[in-house]
Amino acid sequence: MTLSFKSTLAGAAALLLASAASASAQTYNLTLCGASPGGLWSLLGAGIDAAVKTSYPGSTVTYQTSGGGLANVGLLDKGTCDLAIIHDAEAKLALGGKAPFKAPIDSMATIAQLYTWAPMQAIVSADYAKEHNLTTLEDIAAQKLPIRIALNRRGNVVSSVGESMLNAIGASAEEIDSWGGDVQFAASGEQGDLMRDRRIDMILNSLFVNHSSIRELASAIDVKLLPITEETAQKVVDEWDIKSFTIPNAAYDWTDEDILTVTVSAQLFVRADADEQMVHDIAKALTDNAGQLQSVHKAMAPLDVELMAGAKTVPYHAAAKKIYEDAGY
Repeated sequence: MTLSFKSTLAGAAALLLASAASASAQTYNLTLCGASPGGLWSLLGAGIDAAVKTSYPGSTVTYQTSGGGLANVGLLDKGTCDLAIIHDAEAKLALGGKAPFKAPIDSMATIAQLYTWAPMQAIVSADYAKEHNLTTLEDIAAQKLPIRIALNRRGNVVSSVGESMLNAIGASAEEIDSWGGDVQFAASGEQGDLMRDRRIDMILNSLFVNHSSIRELASAIDVKLLPITEETAQKVVDEWDIKSFTIPNAAYDWTDEDILTVTVSAQLFVRADADEQMVHDIAKALTDNAGQLQSVHKAMAPLDVELMAGAKTVPYHAAAKKIYEDAGY
């Protein structure tokens, strides 16, 4: 009787040890679709890889360059990648089947929100603002100003968000052109040069607060940051399912007020039909090792589990949702 009991205990212990060993031996070889090499998304890819490796030694999350979030919707839908970083505004277009998508795409599921602090910043030459008494974005339409504005390159969703902001104030590209101004499209890296060379009067782009490109521009010429009204913000928020955002006055030493604007967010997605155990394990690795993502860049310092759990545009995968519910979110 005693021998049988001891044997049962030994057998149970062996099963537990085997189960633990099996869990610790789990490895993943996944592909993450991001954007260009060297940018923040590539750094986030490295952070995600490090987080998964920490929880599942021997695993690899390989960062794959792509055309960005819009391209990643299609790549994830086709199963080309296991994970993908996509902006909320891009996911909104995909869900609605709006251009560049030909039909609705609903194969995505959220695994984690990565950041919400890439606000649209209207940075105008201080000389131009003073000459035209330009204090808010709405003044452009109110005064029908002949202003030259640079948005991000076409095909980048923040360019479309910028156009929506201009449309919301009654200053479409066509109207600005009729007033003697111009709306141009240029990559983020080119916009500072355009402003410094006085070829444009304003940049309207999604940038992290106090981004190095803004500091460099402000050190070369005097600039001003334009707010939008709550009414304008709400129009754009409703159109894109994004968030309003307040840039604090303390963020820059050349502002004199808090600046209301809107912001795009980025999420990490999987396919909605992705393996539940894999999604569970990746979400758990991210929540257990959030510091790996925070450490990739100082801009990621605010990331925490609560923020990971806060995405709204696309429902969470059930396995990821369970992780956040267990964590109290």
